[in-house]
Amino acid sequence: MNDTDTMVDRPDIYVSPMPETVSRYQPALFGSMATAAALSACGGGGSSLASTPVPTTIPTTPTTPLPPPAPVPISANEAARFLMQASIGANRTQIARVQTLGYSAWLDEQLALPGSTSRWDWLVSKGLNDIGYKNSQAGFDATSWRKLISSPDTLRQRVTLALSEIIVVSINGLVGGAGWKAFGAAGFLDMLEANCFGNYRTLLQMVSTSPAMGLYLTFRGNVKYNPTTGALPDENFARELMQLFTIGLLQLNTDGTPKLINGAPTETYTLDDITGLARVFTGWDFDLAGGTTSTPDFMRRPMAQVASRHETGASSFLGSTVAAGLNGADALTAALDIIFAHPNIAPFFSRQLIQRLVTSNPSAAYVARVTSVFSNDGTGTKGNLKAVTKAVLLDEEARSNANLNNPQFGKVREPMLRFLAWARAFGATSPTDTWSIGDTSDPSTKLAQSPLRSGSVFNFFRPGYVPPNSSIAAAGLVAPEFQLANESSVVGYVNFMQAAVSHSGGVGDLLADYSNLLPLADNATSLLDEINLVLAAGQLSETTLVRLRSAVSSMASGTDATRSKRIYAALTLALAAPEFIVLK
Repeated sequence: MNDTDTMVDRPDIYVSPMPETVSRYQPALFGSMATAAALSACGGGGSSLASTPVPTTIPTTPTTPLPPPAPVPISANEAARFLMQASIGANRTQIARVQTLGYSAWLDEQLALPGSTSRWDWLVSKGLNDIGYKNSQAGFDATSWRKLISSPDTLRQRVTLALSEIIVVSINGLVGGAGWKAFGAAGFLDMLEANCFGNYRTLLQMVSTSPAMGLYLTFRGNVKYNPTTGALPDENFARELMQLFTIGLLQLNTDGTPKLINGAPTETYTLDDITGLARVFTGWDFDLAGGTTSTPDFMRRPMAQVASRHETGASSFLGSTVAAGLNGADALTAALDIIFAHPNIAPFFSRQLIQRLVTSNPSAAYVARVTSVFSNDGTGTKGNLKAVTKAVLLDEEARSNANLNNPQFGKVREPMLRFLAWARAFGATSPTDTWSIGDTSDPSTKLAQSPLRSGSVFNFFRPGYVPPNSSIAAAGLVAPEFQLANESSVVGYVNFMQAAVSHSGGVGDLLADYSNLLPLADNATSLLDEINLVLAAGQLSETTLVRLRSAVSSMASGTDATRSKRIYAALTLALAAPEFIVLK
């Protein structure tokens, strides 16, 4: 059962006020969390003019246009900070590339990169499409981590991961089908990746016919109203399509703030709207044409229509109607067009993408600027995700260095991204190409999070989550990723990272390359300066660095063995530091 079966829709849970003048993240709260973690481990003459004939045409002096101003150089720290928002993680190569190209050109280069081997094809290459694996999840975690850690198109991987946390499917919820969970989940991620720089309307079409989504939100096999039994179409996907994937619970202004009528917010839809929309999502089932469930191929094809199960009557919702007599495919297209035309969709999605990539509490002006691009990319196109992604990452609020000292800016890095920042920074590889990192969901021993393994359709954390009894709550702010933080997960994360960093177990055969750190290891200052750059964009405070230098300097040095231990300690401590955990 998904959480959608039991969780009550509450506007106060999912949407919170977004004041612009209050102080945002309070350093003490983050410091206490990270401390707990760390402790656990011209002119001319005048008279001649009178005798000089006056020309009938005044000559003009050709002018040379002024050259454009020279671009402001991007520092290594600025490049690293950009990469921490725009990619899976920074490393020296990508930092130099951003400094050479500039932010926009780097994004364009990444957008033009071809995709690498798909998750699905990797599973097939390992023989995991053999019938013996039909009822297992074998290979899914490996193929997910492989892409995140090693794929060159790091921007695409970052946006795909963000989308997977907005349009949620979990491998654990692919039940009631015909097996092949690993392929269903891998196919869903591949679909998100293939469409992450396309159009959001197209993406919604693909999501709505995805076998994985059909299983997860239980509308695969959905049938029309039965007048004999009174059975109604399943409403799960209709509800979450509106609430979580497109328009949200409350009517919004273009800046993402709730529209108020007589001082109160207004709901976007009612139960009748859900019931009306659910009629559209009837008759959809696996496309088994030319095959059976003995191979996973049907989990890659969009679902097909079974005409006898589809509701052909009119379906009304959101003040519009899908006309009677349409076949299932046409009815779906009409319904999605209605939703995509809703004024909420641009601010609702834009704010969430900003939250996933840049900051938890974006200003209303920031949201409005991105919303404008979502609504019109400059060519009259709505929903251009390539343009929206660039707008999020190039916005003045994202790029301003002033926000480094602005307590109203930033976000907690989710645990997966902390781990991936380390893996990308130091070129982690799987020598055997097994990527046997596994499911890292256990909060007490691992990351409390693992790709496509959310506990519910509401994601690992809600966009409107507020830590209770905290200064964040008192300031009227949100901190989504804090929903994963507790006594177990804070300690579990540090212990997991210590094992990963030192190659001492817990992460399969994953190996990082510290060859660039070894020459620095005997000098604690040099070692930590490099780690500070690639992991924290130079944001570790001097107070933190003094403590870390003292700890590393107290360790033996002079041999490769002792240097390695210094590297392991320095990395583990940096990965637990509050200025690393909080992305500014």
